[in-house]
Amino acid sequence: MSLILPDRGASAMTQTGGTVMGEVYWAHFPHQADMGVRGVGPTLAAAFEQTALAMTAVVTDLASVVPALAVDIDCEAPDDELLLVDWLNALILEMAARHMLFSRFEVSLDGQCLHATAWGEAVDTQKHQPAVEIKGATYTELKVGKDESGRWLAQCVVDV
Repeated sequence: MSLILPDRGASAMTQTGGTVMGEVYWAHFPHQADMGVRGVGPTLAAAFEQTALAMTAVVTDLASVVPALAVDIDCEAPDDELLLVDWLNALILEMAARHMLFSRFEVSLDGQCLHATAWGEAVDTQKHQPAVEIKGATYTELKVGKDESGRWLAQCVVDV
């Protein structure tokens, strides 16, 4: 599958993080009242990790979240696109149930099975100043695949 990445200029993305020159990064892209989250990396697992970082960055400044507590997450889906949505929705569930924010992710994939560890801390409204609450990952703008240069891209819109 070949995907075209948009221009990295300010008009294409509202915010980015990670190592852009090394081709591992996360980004936001505008989508009506919601927010698009995108991760790019040399592997599918790295792209999923970067997408999770982008999702946390919708809520708060990533630098404010200390990766102190580890939470294990497992997902399974019939294809990579559905696996991305399941992964992000599992994170959203953990954020809500545990009242946590996450700032570090380690994803491993075995076929269509995902195992991840997410590190973070309890939400502190004074410290984190959460901007929004993410309700869920959607199928809108859902794409997972390689671009022309062989980088993995994983993206979708999250409902805020």
